[in-house]
Amino acid sequence: MTSRPSAPTVTVVVPAYNEARNLEVVLPQLPPVDEVVVVDGHSTDDTAAVVARVMPKAVLVQQSRRGKGNALACGFATATSDIVVMFDADGSADPAEIAPMVDALVSGADVAKGSRALPGGGSVDLTTIRALGNRTLTGLVNRLFRTGYTDLCYGYNAFWRDLVPTFDLPDPAPRDDVMLWGDGFEIETVLNCRAAAARMRVVEVPSHELARIHGTSNLHAVRDGMRVLRTIMAERRRMRGADLAAAAAVVASAPAVVEPTAAHVDRGGDVPVDRAA
Repeated sequence: MTSRPSAPTVTVVVPAYNEARNLEVVLPQLPPVDEVVVVDGHSTDDTAAVVARVMPKAVLVQQSRRGKGNALACGFATATSDIVVMFDADGSADPAEIAPMVDALVSGADVAKGSRALPGGGSVDLTTIRALGNRTLTGLVNRLFRTGYTDLCYGYNAFWRDLVPTFDLPDPAPRDDVMLWGDGFEIETVLNCRAAAARMRVVEVPSHELARIHGTSNLHAVRDGMRVLRTIMAERRRMRGADLAAAAAVVASAPAVVEPTAAHVDRGGDVPVDRAA
């Protein structure tokens, strides 16, 4: 079992694409942490200048490909603390919720997962259609992966950094700007499914989703819902393939068993048994 510190260091990873006006508000509101990594998705606004002005000690990196998933993978690879917190740049995440997530991890969880569905949680941004879709997809994951999630499609999560290799996300090294599986908005579902497949201890923490401060969201209920559905089924196939490979490895490593001849086996019941004379 991995030994983890009781007083861990914390890195907040903030993916951002043209979120300069929001970062001006969000970054100063973060609680004191050991490291803030802002991953810039090649923004065309003054994101870099804003980060340098409002939080000079923040680590600013350019993501290697496209998509939120790739931005987070770049942030995870850059982070140096014991705990990594995923934090949206649009102002929808409450900075005060970082502390209870860290407490959940210190208390024994592998992953602290924000949930808008728990008592004390909620959202001012979740439409009726999106809420219905989220409940449906959450139920599907719970059935296929034997989990007890209450809120699948939510990106406010924290986890121990030593789990990054287990999540097995695409290598953030540049690759001709071709998006790989896990590079896009499917990232939250990928992480939740892989946490379940790896039997991580996931503790949900009540979270209240705030309104975006500036700009408009790129989420589309039907399009992104179908993307999450495809992700769930792909991750289910991946988990089944891993289970079969693990079972095959166990069989291959087991000592050979020499079956006795039929003349020396008493099977009982109605099966005829040859006996030696």
